[in-house]
Formats: sequence, C-alpha cells, structure tokens
Amino acid sequence: MRVLAAMSGGVDSAVAAARAVDAGHDVTGVHLALSKNAQSYRTGARGCCTLEDSRDARRAADVIGIPFYVWDMAERFHADVVEDFVEEYAAGRTPNPCVRCNERIKFEAVLGRGLALGFDAVVTGHYARLAAAADGLVELHRAVDNGKDQSYVLGVLTQQQLRHSLFPLGDTPKAGVRAEAERRGLSVADKPDSHDICFIADGDTAGFLRGQLGPGGGSIVDERGDVLGRHDGAYGFTVGQRKGLKIGHPAADGRPRYVLDIEPVTQTVTVGPREALAVDRIEAAKPRWCGAAPRGPLECAVQLRAHGERVSAAVVVDGDTVSVHLREPAEGVAPGQAVVVYSGTRVVGSATIERTRRATPVTR
Repeated sequence: MRVLAAMSGGVDSAVAAARAVDAGHDVTGVHLALSKNAQSYRTGARGCCTLEDSRDARRAADVIGIPFYVWDMAERFHADVVEDFVEEYAAGRTPNPCVRCNERIKFEAVLGRGLALGFDAVVTGHYARLAAAADGLVELHRAVDNGKDQSYVLGVLTQQQLRHSLFPLGDTPKAGVRAEAERRGLSVADKPDSHDICFIADGDTAGFLRGQLGPGGGSIVDERGDVLGRHDGAYGFTVGQRKGLKIGHPAADGRPRYVLDIEPVTQTVTVGPREALAVDRIEAAKPRWCGAAPRGPLECAVQLRAHGERVSAAVVVDGDTVSVHLREPAEGVAPGQAVVVYSGTRVVGSATIERTRRATPVTR
C-alpha cells in the first residue's frame, strides 16, 4: 500500500513509520505545521508542534529512508481545534483538544488529503490496535500497554477512517518502542513524551483563555447559593477541581471543596463536598460509532477521561442521544469531555458529555 506516515517528531511516530516500511508499504512521511508562528507553541521536548519537532521528524525520515514533506495545517487547526477549545470553555464545558485534533485534523483533513493524493492509509504512532472482525468490519481495540493506551482519544474514528488507518505500536510496550528506536539509530529514542496542550506555550490554560476571552468575573457559591468568594473568569475552573479555588476560608466541617458546576451565563461557580461530585447518569450527544450504533441497552464499560478508569455501565442510544447508566457512581465527570464506550477491549464509539446527574441521593 501507499502509506502516509504522520510524523510528529517524537519517538512513537518515527518507529511507526519505520515499521510500516518493514511491512512492505510505500511510505511517505509528513509533518503537520499547526501554527503560523511555531515559536508560539510549546518548545523543547514537551511539544509536538514546534520547529524543533519538525527537524526531528525530518531527521527520522532520513534515517528510515523515506520521502518527507511538511503540510501547513495551521488555519484548519486553529479553526477546528483552538477556536473550538476556547468556545467550549466559554460555554462552561471542558473539552479534550486531542480528541478534536484526531477527529478533524489527523483522520479527517490529513487522511482526506492523503486519499485524494492516491495514498491508501495513514499510519500514526498511537497506542491502539486494529483487528478484522468476522463480519468484515475493522475493530479498534485497546493497546497492550494499558498505561500508554490511546484508544480513548481515537474513539471518534468511523469505520471508513479505521479502514484507512494503521497503528503499528499497539502490540508493544513503550519501553520496547524506545529500545527499537535506539537499535534503528533514531535520535529521538530518548526524547521525552509530549505533555499538556500543545498550543498553550507556557502550560497556563487559564491565562491562555483569559487572553482569548478577556477578563471575566463572577461568584463562587456553595450548594445553597451562599457567596463564598469571587473569581476573575469561570473558564479557569473545571468540574472536579480542588486546587486554586481561592475561597479564603474553609468549609464549616473543615473538609475540602470541589467544583460541582459552572454556569457560563452568570459566571457562577458552585463548589461543595467531594461526595456531591458523584454521578451515575450521563446524557451525551454527537455520537460517533466505530461500526454500527448499538441496538437496545448495551452492557459495557465506559471511560470518562483520557487516563481514567473503566466504569461498568449500560448504554442506550436514541438517535443522536446517548444515555449512560453507571453501575457505580463516578466523580468529576465534566460536560464537554468524551464518554468512550468499550465492549471488552473493543471501542464501540464515543459521544460528548452534555449533562450529568445523581439518580440516588447522597447520604451524609
């Protein structure tokens, strides 16, 4: 096959490209330029969008012996990922930009351009596995290395996209990938993994949002509505947050408070005890299924954040609405995040969390 290797400049995508060559594919490397000013994005080994990363990707392509190009995706990335991120926070939600980048950039814009140019598939360094099902569908599964598994952020991929994707690292622990990179003579073998949000240069998410949305003010209240303090922007909070509340005085019982709700219109942030975070009902929208949508109640497991634990659940799909009944309450479930549905290790699909509630009252 003619394969387009998305090369971020890190060790994972470099080894994935090399494995695609070993498998007999005709591979071309491509690095995505995601910022008009690359220095405005995170620099050093923590990033995935910098000039340094572009040079690392080019050096890796030279060692592997494949053609290499840089594709300018800055405008598309800004519109579909950065602006979406800002808009979601302005609406009181907590988005996952990696999910959005996979959905709209790597496996929509890049794959779409690749197919138009005559390529058959895109290969990436994501830790996930693909398997052919008996009915001919391509299934997405968790990686062998559970600590590095990235199937959560790939839960937005459709069957059409999975048929044109390759994930060569899903059966290998991260330590094995680094050792392989060393054997292959790739200079990125010891390069640290990227962290945080690539387009926020200093890691200060609240500061970035303040610069985009301007200063804002509102009240911090308890569950009864009593005002406990003021803040300078509701976008600086997320459901489940404990640190940085700056209330100034403890709760009457001396226990920590957590963010329970964010009301974007009035900029009101509600805080309360940890047990008030627990929810067992989730309403989600905008589902994307890796195959056919589930019919009838599906007994499954769901994952509610990128590195969260799996929770047993029953899922009911009604058109574009996904209702999730958790078998055990979960804490800190934030609207805007993805709920990803699993059947064993197989990813069924995902949806965006809209609302949460507690079906049974909290006993104090």
